Amino acid sequence: MGSTSAENSGSEHNDAAGVGRRDLIRRSAALGLIAVPTMSFLSACASGGGDGDSGDNNETQGTTSKTNPFGVKKGTKLDVVVFKGGYGDDYAKAWEASFQKKWGITSTHTGTQEITGKLQPRFNGGTPPDIVDDSGAQQIKIDVLNRNGQLLDLAVVLDAPSVDDPSKKVRDTVIPGTLDPGLQEGKIVALNYIYTVWGLWYSGKLFKEKGWEEPKTWADFIAVCQAAKKDGIGGLAHQGKYPYYINVAIMDMIAKKGGLDAMKAIDNLDPKAFVGSEAAQAGVEAIYEIVEKGLLMPGTNGLTHTESQTRWNQYKAAFITCGSWLENEQLKQTPADFDMKFMPMPLLPDSKLPFEAIRAGSGEPFIIPKKASNLAGAKEFMRLMLSKEWSTTFAKEANSLTILKDGVDPSVKLRPGTQSTVEASKAAGDNTFRFLYTEWYSEMGTAIEAASNELMAKRIQPKEWLKRCQAAVDKQAKDPASKKNHRD
Repeated sequence: MGSTSAENSGSEHNDAAGVGRRDLIRRSAALGLIAVPTMSFLSACASGGGDGDSGDNNETQGTTSKTNPFGVKKGTKLDVVVFKGGYGDDYAKAWEASFQKKWGITSTHTGTQEITGKLQPRFNGGTPPDIVDDSGAQQIKIDVLNRNGQLLDLAVVLDAPSVDDPSKKVRDTVIPGTLDPGLQEGKIVALNYIYTVWGLWYSGKLFKEKGWEEPKTWADFIAVCQAAKKDGIGGLAHQGKYPYYINVAIMDMIAKKGGLDAMKAIDNLDPKAFVGSEAAQAGVEAIYEIVEKGLLMPGTNGLTHTESQTRWNQYKAAFITCGSWLENEQLKQTPADFDMKFMPMPLLPDSKLPFEAIRAGSGEPFIIPKKASNLAGAKEFMRLMLSKEWSTTFAKEANSLTILKDGVDPSVKLRPGTQSTVEASKAAGDNTFRFLYTEWYSEMGTAIEAASNELMAKRIQPKEWLKRCQAAVDKQAKDPASKKNHRD
């Protein structure tokens, strides 16, 4: 599974809704690739900690210089924990080998999906790792860690000289807008490293065999689902045990129907974000139509992400919702001739955004705990992540692009499903959008996911879904800290 899983602290303001697509398009056209990725999601909670920064201690702090801006001390150790999901962890092992060669620093490497289980006790005990890829279903929520004062403000890394061009700051080498998801209360505390798109996926082979065309309107989408049902195939599969995924579809429908204003109303905790929003009502009613007409893949509501995705790979559903880490995650389960394809969410009548518009941005948040024992090493490790060498290593090992502009060697080729996101991204141009409430307000996000779970199980209807989602927004708006987050 991927992770959901933004930017502007002390730097030029970049509109997160727009995400600097031209840079990516130029690069994608030249390389024939585009990012896949992950996003952070689902529930976990963090406690304990403390507000004090442990500071760089004498045992791990060396002398700073132009080529060693953080004072990395040779011979020290680095504790690295990586979410081992759709991207695996071979890329991190390659990074660590490179880091050891350069600095003589040995790494303790942990690749796991049990981020909360393994790291919660360490954060609570004041002995966290040095750098963490905090992603996946068991992610420790970034906003919770931030509220507990457990995360380093990454401005110190982002304002350091770029490895490839010391005349530039690190923050000036990334695709505009891609730092935004890491923004909490005016500070960037997480580096979302992978460039991601979210939407619908289907099998090119199945569609060709059945004579189906990629649906651009909601009516055409329903028609394909109905044709699939007649052939004994589910229309839409979703990862029922993790309603984060179906919210990709619901929220995309809302954003495309009502435009960026409808999206920002939710992120900005508007009193009419859901109840009183024509776009929200139209979006959720569209998704509920799938439920009402019996067009879900049978059993999908009770499946995990990989179970549902595997059945889709077995041609038991026409469509599935996911982010662009899907291909990596399903490599072993995907038939060689499956011909995995990505597509944007289809359009409702009178939508303000075009069919080509997609949710796009950055995912897979890397964090440096304030109480890391080797802060100098962790900062330098993150700086190197945003070098062309390490970005290319990631692309080779993980079949994905990073947020680094022109950061991947042209020799790197991505797999077919990921390649299809290139075409979708080029077609989208500047028509991209990205919700931020998932990073800013995890409790609210969890409440919306719970409502969607009830909706897809037909235990509530759209009117009640809107009511529950608005209640979650209104509750979050009462938190004084919410006023520190705002989208223009």
